[in-house]
Amino acid sequence: MNDLLQTPHSLKEHQLAVFGIPFPYLTMVIEKLKGKAHTGVAAQNCSQHKAGAYTGETSAEMLQSIGVEFVILGHSERREYFHETNQLLAEKLNSALSYGLTPIFCCGESLSIREAETQNSFVETQLRESLFHLSAADLQKIVIAYEPIWAIGTGKTASAEQAQDMHAHLRSVLAAQYGTEVANTISILYGGSVKGSNAAEIFGKPDVDGGLVGGASLKADEFAQIINALK
Repeated sequence: MNDLLQTPHSLKEHQLAVFGIPFPYLTMVIEKLKGKAHTGVAAQNCSQHKAGAYTGETSAEMLQSIGVEFVILGHSERREYFHETNQLLAEKLNSALSYGLTPIFCCGESLSIREAETQNSFVETQLRESLFHLSAADLQKIVIAYEPIWAIGTGKTASAEQAQDMHAHLRSVLAAQYGTEVANTISILYGGSVKGSNAAEIFGKPDVDGGLVGGASLKADEFAQIINALK
């Protein structure tokens, strides 16, 4: 974090760098970023329960109470390793929104689904089952992040064109349900091995509004390069 803050990078008025931090370090990073323009802090998950005897869980209310503004929900690893379903994520979204948090909702397909060429319908179902109970006003409080799971740690690479194709599809699904005007207000991030070397090409696509950055965020110089590639 210190290295990044000292590395040259710039954010325009409409841009924001949000740092998704493990729970034990949230308050430390919030304090470190205090007064820094165009930055925010996200928790990497939250409970669907507002309150109750759920030992070890962190509620949206707890996150709000320490100054967290964003929460990542539905990350591919949470779906795979913790068996989070679309229905469960709908509950988590409700809880996050009720406490004023901005959810960063992750969606995306595995390699087998991509190879079967059913990725569009698969990801559309993720959106329908987790988001479409929301009003248009609440939907516009959400950020969507597309993760092509098949392009993360598999040796396969998603092209900028593939990212654009899926993002355009996601926006068309939102438009069919909520209208084009609402769909065009939703930020859709790309989360498939974004690096300093490919960020400008990916972010240059019309329906890609930014990135959900993994390993590259641990390297200050490269992360600054990605930030500077935002359009």
